[in-house]
Order: sequence, then C-alpha cells, then structure tokens
Amino acid sequence: MENRRLTTVFEVLGSVSAMAYALLIASNTGNEMLGFSLLLVSALLFSGWALIDRRWTFLLLQAFYASSALIGLVRWA
Repeated sequence: MENRRLTTVFEVLGSVSAMAYALLIASNTGNEMLGFSLLLVSALLFSGWALIDRRWTFLLLQAFYASSALIGLVRWA
C-alpha cells in the first residue's frame, strides 16, 4: 500500500512539473533555466516511479529526458 501512495505522488508531481516545463519552454519568455530544471525534476520523479514499479523501459525514457534537461541547463546557463 505504501508503494502505491508513493508512486501516485511521483506520478502527479512528475506530470505537473512536466506540464509546467512544456508551457515555460513554449512561451519563449526567457524562463528556459526554470523550464529545464522542471524537466529534470519531472524525470527524477518519474524515474522513482519506474524503479518502484520495475518499469525498465519507462526508466530508460526518463534517463533520456534527464539528459535532455541537463543539456538544456548547460546550453542556457
């Protein structure tokens, strides 16, 4: 039961931060650092969910998103 609560929290927070990331990047308002930071947070939350549920392909996808976030942070720094 505890794992289910934790994955729900990771899922909801990961989704909200991913949506905020997408809106910040699409808005082109100079908030790229915040946007890529939110992408990294989202990828880390989703990675936690993937590890708990043993969803290895989803974990691999989150590694890609985390890498993209790090590239964005370095590029826009």
